[in-house]
Amino acid sequence: MASIRKQPSGRWQARYYDSAGKQHARRFDRKVDGQRWIDEQTAALVSGTHVDPRTARQTVDQWCDTWLEGYASRAPATVRQAKVHLRLIRQAFGPMQLSSVRPSTVKAWTAKLSADGYEPSYVYATYRRLAQVMGDAVADGIIPRSPCSRKTAPKTGEQRPYVATTEQIWALYEAFPEGLRPAILLGAFAGLRLAEAAALRVSDVDFMRGIIHPATQYPDKPLKSETSRTSVPIPPELALMLSAEVARSGAEVLVTNEIMRPATPWAIERAMREVRGSVEGLPEGFRFHDCRHYFASLLISAGLDVKVVQTRLRHASAMTTLNTYGHMWPDKDESSRAAVAVALAAREDKSRTKEVST
Repeated sequence: MASIRKQPSGRWQARYYDSAGKQHARRFDRKVDGQRWIDEQTAALVSGTHVDPRTARQTVDQWCDTWLEGYASRAPATVRQAKVHLRLIRQAFGPMQLSSVRPSTVKAWTAKLSADGYEPSYVYATYRRLAQVMGDAVADGIIPRSPCSRKTAPKTGEQRPYVATTEQIWALYEAFPEGLRPAILLGAFAGLRLAEAAALRVSDVDFMRGIIHPATQYPDKPLKSETSRTSVPIPPELALMLSAEVARSGAEVLVTNEIMRPATPWAIERAMREVRGSVEGLPEGFRFHDCRHYFASLLISAGLDVKVVQTRLRHASAMTTLNTYGHMWPDKDESSRAAVAVALAAREDKSRTKEVST
């Protein structure tokens, strides 16, 4: 129900009731403006995109504070990264009303981030954070639609990962401090992530059956998802190398420092920075995570399909695997040509058969 009436002051009061029975009212100098406002709000109610006018005045800063409160249950490192992204978002949009952020504003912002020297991958990650924040505002009924879409998204800027050679991996292994060497084995031949390798306990490895059961990440936190906790099969040769390290250190974890205490992820990365320059051909920015790329390349070069590689890398979806490693699968040009040739040959054979029969 909606109405518009003239007040003693000479202004026009327009009002309507939303689907919850709550009254909303505004005053206008002209009746036509009041009627237009009522028509817009009524149309929004019918289409399901109605937003409380008072709520719509919430600023980006205010909503970011509310959004962070709900996001605080995530892992501390995840929350810290979100705060870094939100700092850039607040700088650009903080005082603006959520409803006033337009797609064109978003595109201009990402262009400015690029012009300011941010890497394309970082610009894309920050944009995705804005899209997440705005998407949650839509879900909460604060704005009718998000200003972020495929049309406003910047280029991902993702680069193909560097894949070390087998010789380079073993050179790294030999150059690493003895207690940290198992980290190279776990990254390059089991695909463990940095925090997983640092936290892997002896009890997480079934040496007899050749299975690693990732369960925690450094310092001693459960892995985020069931997918991350997927068991990883390893060959007997790797199981023997790891068990020899356990016998040498006598520690409860596989990766240790110089006093046989659990090594930190920072100690592993520091060792990587110190020794990578001594390995011929390794790029300056080679990280521990690049050992995981080597593991993926091993599986792909062995002819394993994308679902198997996804499972071994413990990716949540095959799309993640394809986006990162799709270029590593062998080119199937000849196979596709052969498939089409079979169909064409079948038609030619049929035509010859008809000619012979006539």
